[in-house]
Amino acid sequence: MPTKRFNERKKLGCMSVWLGGIFLKDEGGYEIVLKSLAHYKKRLRSIGESPELKEAAAMFAPILQSQAQKRYPMVIGAIKKIEQMLQGTISPQSLEEELDTLEKALECHQSDIAKAQDTGREYFMKLLGDLQEAQKDSEPIKNALVKIKQYSD
Repeated sequence: MPTKRFNERKKLGCMSVWLGGIFLKDEGGYEIVLKSLAHYKKRLRSIGESPELKEAAAMFAPILQSQAQKRYPMVIGAIKKIEQMLQGTISPQSLEEELDTLEKALECHQSDIAKAQDTGREYFMKLLGDLQEAQKDSEPIKNALVKIKQYSD
């Protein structure tokens, strides 16, 4: 399903090319994106254990859990598309439709690294595994967040 951003550009007749596909395939960006998608998948599956969910008002918890259930298949689909791109069965440009999911996965991964550093909460530490190793992903995630949003003029 195309993203809102993708549809808006199409409607406006923009002829710019999404450079995020080049970053993913030719610059190796797929590595950090796949890592972030795997993290996001774990996060969505364990949302019920999240300290944020436990601290949220009781009326919001079911809504957040429902959203997590809806997002999970999107993450699986994005992972499959990246694997297809790496196998050469689809073009890198076709991943533009997954931009929102890729962005959310990177942001979630980045946010959870910061939360683990700042709070030391067991939930985030367990989710990330080795915190020192996860901290090494911070710069590649920041870079990926910039690169996947780039378009040619």
